[in-house]
Amino acid sequence: MATPKKHITTEAAAEFLHEVNRMYCKLIGDDSQVNWNNAPQWQKDSAINGVKAIISGKVQEAKDSHELWFNEKNSQGWKYGKVKEPEKKLHPCMVHYDNLPLEQKTKDLLFFLNTV
Repeated sequence: MATPKKHITTEAAAEFLHEVNRMYCKLIGDDSQVNWNNAPQWQKDSAINGVKAIISGKVQEAKDSHELWFNEKNSQGWKYGKVKEPEKKLHPCMVHYDNLPLEQKTKDLLFFLNTV
């Protein structure tokens, strides 16, 4: 007999994906990500919005996930910076998807594939 599937909330999915991203970042030498419980609300909101967009079908592929993130950050005043500096709203991924390095595209792919 199959075990019934448990309903996962959007926030729980966002937390899981945040942690997947944090672990991947550690693997590529980026220790700047904090765990979900210590993440600032803007970072949690971004992950939750990403999950909602994938579930709703607004995001159809990893590229769309990045473009959604980019547009959200852009509307909040974030700009490109060589180093991520949240207090100055600077981020090295504030470029269009085609201009991202492969390791950054992988983050979008992990987020997308673990939601669908």
